[in-house]
Amino acid sequence: MSKDKKLVPKLRFPEFQNAGNWTTVKLGAMVSITSEKVGNAACVPMSITSGVGLVSQEEKFGRVIAGDSYKNYLRLEPNDFAYNKSSTKEYPEGFLTLYSGSELAAVPNSIFTCFRSKYDSAVPAYLNYLFQGNLHGKWLRNFIQVGARAHGSLSINDADLMKLPVPLPTGESSNIEQRKIADCLSSLDEVIGAQARKVKALEVHKNGLMQRLFPCEGENLPRLRFPRFRDRAEWRATKIGKLVDEGLLYPPRDGNHGSIHPKSSDYVPEGIPFIMASDLKDGKVDIEGCHFIEEELADRLKKGFAKEGDVLLSHKGTVGSVAVVPAIPVPYLMLTPQVTYFRVRNKEKLSNAFLAHLFCAPVFQKNLLKASGGGTRAYIGIIEQANLQVTLPSDIDEQQCIANSLGCLNDQIAAQREQLDALRRHKDGLMQRLFPLTSALDA
Repeated sequence: MSKDKKLVPKLRFPEFQNAGNWTTVKLGAMVSITSEKVGNAACVPMSITSGVGLVSQEEKFGRVIAGDSYKNYLRLEPNDFAYNKSSTKEYPEGFLTLYSGSELAAVPNSIFTCFRSKYDSAVPAYLNYLFQGNLHGKWLRNFIQVGARAHGSLSINDADLMKLPVPLPTGESSNIEQRKIADCLSSLDEVIGAQARKVKALEVHKNGLMQRLFPCEGENLPRLRFPRFRDRAEWRATKIGKLVDEGLLYPPRDGNHGSIHPKSSDYVPEGIPFIMASDLKDGKVDIEGCHFIEEELADRLKKGFAKEGDVLLSHKGTVGSVAVVPAIPVPYLMLTPQVTYFRVRNKEKLSNAFLAHLFCAPVFQKNLLKASGGGTRAYIGIIEQANLQVTLPSDIDEQQCIANSLGCLNDQIAAQREQLDALRRHKDGLMQRLFPLTSALDA
């Protein structure tokens, strides 16, 4: 262990400003790998959710899936670490987390490496925040073959993991400074957790409200109706194709471009947005994050030209995502074969905002998923979409009243999500300043 004059964080608490430089210590010098099997001991079988941590199998899967292999699971004690050697999109080198429970736990020995901190050199909570920042991944990527990260289980040598250089403050106050950093980030996590619960509560409230504002299957009246519409006529059940026949909707179109479908090599930094199912997020079109194609190329395509106010519905692969096209600085959005647009023809009888909420209603989503076949290959074409049933009020004022109410709630949820995202960005930025950068991660 040697001090590095350059290894100092950008942000340090005042009481440690003169506490000396930081250093790096190999992980194996401060932890010991544990390989104790569960056997017949009473432990809580755990699984892992990348980016979240260890959760009980009962919570994650609704049941315990350990089966006969339980006795060979690795035993975890409170404050032990578990490294899941499975590649995910967010953690291609695997996810490493601290077990913060109070009971004995167990994880499958086939994909986990477990280790325990030596308290005289490293504070577990401090190490855990380093791992949250993917310190281990930045190191282990040097030992993983290119292409191996996308195929599930990773072939990782525990000896390579134990060589991971861990940044630590030096001197007698090292553990105190580690705890100070961990406590600071833990306090921020509590604020983030409270904000996340606020968002979740609003989402649950919205889901419950939608179940009451739209009729249940086989019924023509919602359980909750605004007072001034309670004496109006029942809602009517019809099909999307019938709305087209009645002149309320233009014939829906998707972006099925056949042999002239744009390729990835046609993508450009800016131009006409090329909208996929994955670009419909939280009821909005992600125009900033989508792909673009040149307008000249888009003009040669024959269909899939979505305009402001159109209701978009994903119908292939990811089925059931809904968004309304906002005001856009281009003539139109170009759709892929995964997305259909629904354009209101008679705005005096049908509200596009109401139609979007109707597509999000539990009954419609259930029927849509059933008609599409479900699964990763779910698909429902334009012809089949015409046969989808919808139940709606004939009164445009009632449609708009429902749309306005749900729209206001959506705005509240979006505002709270923005606050949550801002807190998470703040935490990421704070972690970058509280922990020093080190070139020692380059093998």
